[in-house]
Amino acid sequence: MILADFITVTPTGLYCVYGDFYLDPQQPVKEAVVSHAHGDHAIGGSQHVYCTAATATFMKHRYRKFAAVDFFTKSYHESFKIKEVNITFYSAGHILGSAQILMEYKGVKYLYTGDYKIEPDETCAPFEFVEADVLITESTFANPETKHPSAVAEIKKLNDTHANIMLGAYALGKSQRIIQLINAHCLTKNIMVHHSIMPFVKIYEDFGIKVGNYKMYDRKVMKNNQEHQVYIVPPMVFHSYHKAINVVRAFASGWKNLQQQNGISLYISDHADWDAILETIEKVNPKQVWTLHGDGKQLKDYFKDKLEVKILN
Repeated sequence: MILADFITVTPTGLYCVYGDFYLDPQQPVKEAVVSHAHGDHAIGGSQHVYCTAATATFMKHRYRKFAAVDFFTKSYHESFKIKEVNITFYSAGHILGSAQILMEYKGVKYLYTGDYKIEPDETCAPFEFVEADVLITESTFANPETKHPSAVAEIKKLNDTHANIMLGAYALGKSQRIIQLINAHCLTKNIMVHHSIMPFVKIYEDFGIKVGNYKMYDRKVMKNNQEHQVYIVPPMVFHSYHKAINVVRAFASGWKNLQQQNGISLYISDHADWDAILETIEKVNPKQVWTLHGDGKQLKDYFKDKLEVKILN
């Protein structure tokens, strides 16, 4: 029997009363199961953190000694128990180390996706489809009008300009994917990376991910070469240099508002779009879908009378 209160939304985060742990808590807790290392899912200060090795490494880099009291790192497909709940991680395809969290309790399987994408990405393990009774899915882009174009087709747009490009991308996950895509598909481009992004790139390489060629940003190189330089910067830097001269601006994101007033639109998202969410629901084959991180109303309408959709947030 599916327990309606298996996961509840609290001010601290998603709480599982049957295992007395939190999924991606927003405040420090005693037992935290963390899907991936983005700051809106992984905060510092919890006592026991269960996550993948890559996620633990990113958290230790970001939060230093305040990352957690103890980390319990688990591989994909490795099962462990918290109280009476059996937990297994499966790849979420979002960033390096990102995990879906399968929780089994009294014969019922609850699958929390965390953030995920099902498109190919050379910089992290591919998404795994896992059957479950309840699918707890992110719904960031759960809108029939949202269809992410091919990341390869988008990155190739950079080849249409010879001018230097300032490219905004999140420091963890997106930047490494962009470096790899440019190396694979924009062979005339020279990649320079903002200093704050470099440690994350190094961690990717430490985990065996080959992103290709890049260098630390050098102002002289950018100044003396007016063509073919791509400077990858985190969002704060990108927005603070909104009047940067002699560069074409681009920001890698699935959000339309982040494409405005840029020279190149670059729709590269690390989240599932509408079609991907529908495909995931079909392959997970759940009896119920619970939605989080976004608006689940359109999924609820789409599956009306066919499948129970519950909006958690």
